[in-house]
Amino acid sequence: MQATLHHLMTVWFQFTLEWGYLGIVLMMALESTAVPIPAEIVVPPAAYWASQGKFSIVGVVLAATLGSWIGSAISYWVAWKLGRPLFDRYGKFAMMGPQKIQHAEHWFDTYGAGGIFVARLLPGIRHVISIPAGLFRMNFKVFSLMTIAGAGFFCAILAWFGQKVIGDQPQLMNDPAALVSALHEKKWWIVGFALTIAVLYALTMVLQKRASERKSLSS
Repeated sequence: MQATLHHLMTVWFQFTLEWGYLGIVLMMALESTAVPIPAEIVVPPAAYWASQGKFSIVGVVLAATLGSWIGSAISYWVAWKLGRPLFDRYGKFAMMGPQKIQHAEHWFDTYGAGGIFVARLLPGIRHVISIPAGLFRMNFKVFSLMTIAGAGFFCAILAWFGQKVIGDQPQLMNDPAALVSALHEKKWWIVGFALTIAVLYALTMVLQKRASERKSLSS
């Protein structure tokens, strides 16, 4: 099991290294649309390579932020052009079912431009928030500014986490035991990160519920 886990990790890390900044941009663009590639498995490996001198940490954050904006802009303009009926009908085929889009719509309707920034930090909503922004025809410059600010902040946090947890483990790629040792030594960082994601997810659920209640009361 240890050897298998290490092999899968090295394959993914090597893929990240070989594709370079372009790969980061592409994967983060996909992450911001319908493809389930979490930013949490894109930016930290790139941050590891930055710690080994293969990338620039600033370059990693900029590439990840650019990719996030590109994917978000695509979703925004697709929503602008197609409108709500087509998303309600066909969104499920892109893992964007009506309920998911409705939650994002309630969020956007309640929190507006500031909600775009906050949504970029929240799991389960950051990759769909661009759709209601396009459906509501939010000013694209404002949308882009909020997206870049939120995505940049989130990517910087992930890059810092990657450096802190695995960046100081140069032997990680060659020794399976080093992976186990790193996980053991940095377990509290990992636990803290997992708890942060869980809290953000819970916060998302609470805020979406409140947004839905406000929407019901106002209608």
